[in-house]
Amino acid sequence: MTDDATHVPVLLDRILELFAPALDGKPAVLVDATVGLGGHADALLSAHPALRLIALDRDPNALERSARRLARHGDRVEFVHAVYDELPEVLDRFGLSHVDGVLFDLGVSSMQLDLAERGFAYSKDAPLDMRMDPTTGQTAADVLNTYSVGDLSRILRDYGEEKFAFKIAKAVVADRDDEPFDRSGRLVELLYRVVPAASRRTGGHPAKRTFQALRIEVNGELDVLRRAIPAALDALPVGGRIVVESYQSLEDRVVKQAIAELAKSRTPPGLPVELPGHGPRVKLLTRGAEKAAPEEVEHNPRAASVRLRGAERIGVAP
Repeated sequence: MTDDATHVPVLLDRILELFAPALDGKPAVLVDATVGLGGHADALLSAHPALRLIALDRDPNALERSARRLARHGDRVEFVHAVYDELPEVLDRFGLSHVDGVLFDLGVSSMQLDLAERGFAYSKDAPLDMRMDPTTGQTAADVLNTYSVGDLSRILRDYGEEKFAFKIAKAVVADRDDEPFDRSGRLVELLYRVVPAASRRTGGHPAKRTFQALRIEVNGELDVLRRAIPAALDALPVGGRIVVESYQSLEDRVVKQAIAELAKSRTPPGLPVELPGHGPRVKLLTRGAEKAAPEEVEHNPRAASVRLRGAERIGVAP
């Protein structure tokens, strides 16, 4: 199991660098929308003694473990069991109209992968759960056992970018008629049977894309993210900053589009000057999506797939 105190979060130094101008030398408020094991939060609180941090997570286990790690910061931290698209309601609860920074570290956490009973890791036979909040909602087993061939094929194709989506979906529906799916090991066996060996040699583990697709569907991850990023940007004052770490292309695309939309001028083309209130509302802080250096990946394999984007609020909506 991950040692919470020694767990090193991805791109920590870069995240500290990006947030510093928004947090330095003043009482500031930052929302860690996916606090996880609290690594980023711990470093930010240590770097900024006047910082107040609101720690969100949909996983109660994550909140318990991050609370232990962050206990030394006392009442500078507030913990909230919430999904990150609930950010506006959370800010209302604390009487806040804006915050100085919002951090998202998306995807499944190392803590969740370490807990075999959560069913996120295809390398371990476990119940097919995959809920980030294990107290509510449908499980991966529910999806496999109730969705039609068409719906299964759609989520495997759209969320897993799986080119054998239809073939896998047909096999799942045929097999569940004999016995419902309840363990990840049985699903992995089916995938080894259905996905051609030639594809496995070039495309990695045959379960990787299917498990990603099921996890996204179970947790509504992309729909939640499409609501959360605009809400976070709206919560920033001029000078406030957002930083997002994504770990697969579908997440990164949502983040890129939401930020790029606000980085554009809304002055009609051809006018010689920027119309008042029509300029860009954010400034990009990263050129494209930044990746981890090879040295970090060597010591922290989870960093291999990270894509980091950041933006600063420079204008308000008209």
